[in-house]
Amino acid sequence: MDSMEVRDRIHTTPISGIAEPGEREKEVRSGHGLYKLARVLIDHWPIKGLSVRSPRLELRLPSEEELAEVADVAARGVHDPNDRPFLTPWTDLPPAERARHVVQLHWSRLGRWTPQNWALELVAFFEGRPVGVQDMRAVDFGIRREIVSGSWIGLNHQGRGLGTEMRVAMLHLAFEELGAVSATSMSFTDNISSVSVSRKLGYRPDGVTRDVLHGKVVESQRFRLSRDNWHSQERPPVMVSGLTGCEELFGINGGRTGPGVAYKSSHLAG
Repeated sequence: MDSMEVRDRIHTTPISGIAEPGEREKEVRSGHGLYKLARVLIDHWPIKGLSVRSPRLELRLPSEEELAEVADVAARGVHDPNDRPFLTPWTDLPPAERARHVVQLHWSRLGRWTPQNWALELVAFFEGRPVGVQDMRAVDFGIRREIVSGSWIGLNHQGRGLGTEMRVAMLHLAFEELGAVSATSMSFTDNISSVSVSRKLGYRPDGVTRDVLHGKVVESQRFRLSRDNWHSQERPPVMVSGLTGCEELFGINGGRTGPGVAYKSSHLAG
């Protein structure tokens, strides 16, 4: 049974009650009912079943094995060693520590999640393999309806427009499904690739931030994308599944405000 078949069965197979621990262990040892265990986890943490699909990518939470694989992607390199695209210089770490950072950050964000302060870190899969991470974060989203995003993509997978497609998929989730009214992003002023993605997607300049990195002042350009500007842009189709039941975790207790699963035809570290 491949992973996609398991995921399909997760979404379509009803579970009658929750098994006792001994029963679960027997199912695992016998090789049966693994999808039931995943289903039970989704019952407690429905975001585990969330999936965002664009023409070439799927964004979703990874399994533990897939998390290890995306950590390996980071260990192999995220940017040229002479570049410094991130304010938090985690990519300066040795490869093994860089991989460990990816794993720990993923776990810690899930562990700290509250409806008032959350960070959704989705792994991007291209042709079934992890290529990077797209995140979006929010504080008091149920009131402010604003998200901030960030991303990285493995050096070996850059130059094919995957970073842009990751951001588009994330923005679709934010605007069309969760009802965001604005999205923000921030890039160093000399991070040409990230700045160009923001401008291409309709973001507008939103001020400059000055910080210290390696003992020197660095400037970051803030960008803001309004709901109106998002809707004015042509973009590839995106489909979201598994969002039902996640509303409370995102702080939108009244339910989804977007139009549901939607298509918009035609058309990094962001």
